[in-house]
Amino acid sequence: MPTAESITAWFSDHAGALLSGALNIVIIVVLAAVARVLLGRLVTAMVKRIADSRERLPRGNGAAAERQRARAETIGSVLRSVASFTVFGVALFMVLGELGINLGPLLASAGVLGLAIGFGAQGLVKDFVSGMAMMLEDQYGVGDTVDVGEAVGTIEEVGLRITKVRDINGGLWYVRNGEILRVCNMSQGWANAVVDVPVSAEASPAAAEAAARRAAEGFSSAPEAAGALLEDPTVVGVQDIANGAMTLRVTVRTRPGEQWAVGRALRARIKSEMDADGIAMARPVPAL
Repeated sequence: MPTAESITAWFSDHAGALLSGALNIVIIVVLAAVARVLLGRLVTAMVKRIADSRERLPRGNGAAAERQRARAETIGSVLRSVASFTVFGVALFMVLGELGINLGPLLASAGVLGLAIGFGAQGLVKDFVSGMAMMLEDQYGVGDTVDVGEAVGTIEEVGLRITKVRDINGGLWYVRNGEILRVCNMSQGWANAVVDVPVSAEASPAAAEAAARRAAEGFSSAPEAAGALLEDPTVVGVQDIANGAMTLRVTVRTRPGEQWAVGRALRARIKSEMDADGIAMARPVPAL
């Protein structure tokens, strides 16, 4: 059984090594804390730059800026977590080395465990990486109308693993980010409202186009079009003639998300103008 004298003698013999080891551990912890603070400030500065970039764009608005800030904060949170895990993980292994613990078996076990987890969580990692790429590229955000394959609707929530899409029937789709192969975003930049009007094939093309042009000109100054149009409507002309119908096409560039409401209102106005001119709508030709 060790005595007080033997313990005192042991500490006297090893005082220098103990003091040196303790000092090294303190230095490692302090440097890790400083590195974490510096990385955190770097990430915060990057997040602020990303959030402010949308506000400097000519077409930036409040909703877009808020979406940009939310996206930047999400990316910043993930990067801060990764930085903390990396810095303090390295510091932990360095401290264990100072304590004289053999790190070889520990590193080997950690490598085998990480490999096993990696094989078992391939789908999770794929979803996470895809979610990060989607946020960095700003492919879509909350409120956008998108087509991501089978799910077509409005984005309600965007996460690093799952995107929630509400379809036109009210169903909520949970779509894994790693399973999204392509995205059609109908709410970015601008949109086109395409109005096809089936007119009787016996009607005069010139008269039908004239009625459509009057309707388009009046629609540009209508209250229902205020703030929604980016350009005046364009009468493209006769798009198709088939089955007793002459299809007249009118297009108009709108703000994103406004194309459907604009199309409905413009279609109704064109119909009213054609009714006033006595231009008949197309009727299906019965099969013989």
